Amino acid sequence: VQLQASGGGLVQPGGSLRLSCAASGKIFGGNVMGWYRQTPGKQRELVADILNNGAANYADSVKGRSTIARDNAKTTMYLQMSNLKPEDTAVYYCKLSNRGVHFWGQGTQVTVSS
Repeated sequence: VQLQASGGGLVQPGGSLRLSCAASGKIFGGNVMGWYRQTPGKQRELVADILNNGAANYADSVKGRSTIARDNAKTTMYLQMSNLKPEDTAVYYCKLSNRGVHFWGQGTQVTVSS
């Protein structure tokens, strides 16, 4: 399984951004896809994840400002983030968990700065 993340960039505080993650390879049903983020010196943290039935879970820090979605036909996941804050600055990683095996995509940098 390979994951390709895209959509990061530089955005001003209060702005919006959409991240995408495309999965390819042998993927079984019942999997979970998620977005994580990491800043230097800190552990990678969950931003949001979503089951393939659409049930989603959000970190408190992004709840109400972010929406995670997935297109099962295309095995693609999205994270729409709005009202971005400087503390959202991080490298964002997508992850797919499938039958107890975890796959990570390469990170995409999100920088929130004026």
